[in-house]
Amino acid sequence: MKEPHPSFLGGLSVQLLAVTILPLTMLLLLIAFGSVSLHQQDMRALVGERDERAVQSAAAALSSELHHRAASITDLAALTEVSGQTSTVLTTGDLAADFDGGLAYLNENGHVTTTNADPQDFWKRARQYHLMLASASDPGPLFSDFFPDLGTGQNFIIVSRYSPAQRIIVAGAFSPEKLARTVLSESYPVKDHVTIYLVDSSRRLLFARGNISGRNLPADHPGVSEALEGRTGTAFVQRDNLEHVVSYSPIPATGWALITEEEWEMVVSPSLQITQMAPLVLVPAFILALLALWFVARRIVQPLQRLETKAAALAWGDFDAIKEPVGGISEVQHLQVELGEMSRKVQAAQEGLHDYIGAITSAQEEERLRLARELHDDTIQSVIALKQRVQLAQKSVKDQASRRTLHELETLSEQTIAGLRRMTRALRPIYLEDLGLVTALEMLAREIGQNNVLDIEFRRTGEERRLSPEVEVALYRIAQEALSNVVRHAQAMNARLQLDFGDNEISLEVSDDGIGFQMPKSPTDFAPNGHFGLLGIRERADLIGGRLEVQSTPGKGTRLSVRLP
Repeated sequence: MKEPHPSFLGGLSVQLLAVTILPLTMLLLLIAFGSVSLHQQDMRALVGERDERAVQSAAAALSSELHHRAASITDLAALTEVSGQTSTVLTTGDLAADFDGGLAYLNENGHVTTTNADPQDFWKRARQYHLMLASASDPGPLFSDFFPDLGTGQNFIIVSRYSPAQRIIVAGAFSPEKLARTVLSESYPVKDHVTIYLVDSSRRLLFARGNISGRNLPADHPGVSEALEGRTGTAFVQRDNLEHVVSYSPIPATGWALITEEEWEMVVSPSLQITQMAPLVLVPAFILALLALWFVARRIVQPLQRLETKAAALAWGDFDAIKEPVGGISEVQHLQVELGEMSRKVQAAQEGLHDYIGAITSAQEEERLRLARELHDDTIQSVIALKQRVQLAQKSVKDQASRRTLHELETLSEQTIAGLRRMTRALRPIYLEDLGLVTALEMLAREIGQNNVLDIEFRRTGEERRLSPEVEVALYRIAQEALSNVVRHAQAMNARLQLDFGDNEISLEVSDDGIGFQMPKSPTDFAPNGHFGLLGIRERADLIGGRLEVQSTPGKGTRLSVRLP
């Protein structure tokens, strides 16, 4: 019988590693990388908060500068009303630094009357864009949309204020790009990696710095719609497999929006990035644990499993199995050597026991033969003679009561003769000597099937040939004992007896559909478990050099086979 091979995880060493080293290493890795993940989440949140405060501060600075320019135009209009002068006022003060596009007075129709711009046609070109200026109905100050100066290529914005006393419009032009560059450089140095967008209410770029493509931002660009709606906040977006933090804030004075964008991981200092790599020191420990597991499995557990399989085969009488090397560490190899020496001694003792059992079996068969001959030549003949005398007596007796008695004696004699003949065939089947093993097995199956509620099918395959008397007797006794076990214990309805004459071996197989049983782990357990029939079958198979295989599962029947080279 073949024992199932032990599983890889069945070894004690592997189980210890599986429940100690690997779980602890995995736990450390989980804690370490979990801490790194939490650290990154906190750093991500801190960067988002920092950028949000920075963009709010920059937007407030821009709004302050815009209010300052609006206030300057308002003051200039008031000064004009007081002095009644225009050209003189335009050349006074520090207004030229704030209004790099120039200052001008315009009449109510928007025509330039006085300007300090050089050349003066700047205001004429500006007027071509139909810019909205302050008026009597809306004295301002008002900020216009930006427009390009074809002479310099710069964009400009005009802030204007209407003077009711003089019935004129005071206006100043400044570059939003220059304003943004001056103001934002304090919050975002040039060497910084932050991308900055300053857009007007139409989503057109007034100023941009960094990785820029195009003059307009897409409608779905993060933060633009929110800032133009007057909201401040932060969003995280994926770009090129990197996460960017986008912060945005509105500039209420003009309806503009300020958006900044950067890779938040670029903000983390190199020292913090190095600390994030610290948990990787556990990776070598994990690799060492795997190597230790591999070594223990390859050099200890697997050789021990192979040795266990060979020891199980040794228990079933396969003494050659233990000789094949299993490898492994020296201790495992020494254990195999000791098992080999033990198997040699057990084999020598078993050979002596087999000789003894063989002698007993031979003597048993000889005694059966003697008893069969005595029963056939003496007892059966005497009973036949008795039957004949009863038959003669029946002819001379006239009384009916006496005739009935003699008839009962005749019937009893016939039954005794039939029983003695069955006993004789059981002790020494006459078909085996005269007609061979096939006929004897066929008659055995037929007789047992007729005397019991059991359907036995006999099948022979291969070309029939006569074997030595010892082998034929052993195979017949094995089949006889196996079918007897089926009748007594299997509770089967069907059984099959098959004899196969192969080219290289002869096999005898008995199978049934009965209740089956739990197979012992070793032949030494046959006797303690009450399987004396199997023990006798195994001994007979060993005496003729055969190999016994028994397969049985509770509820699924039994299959017994003997293979003889």
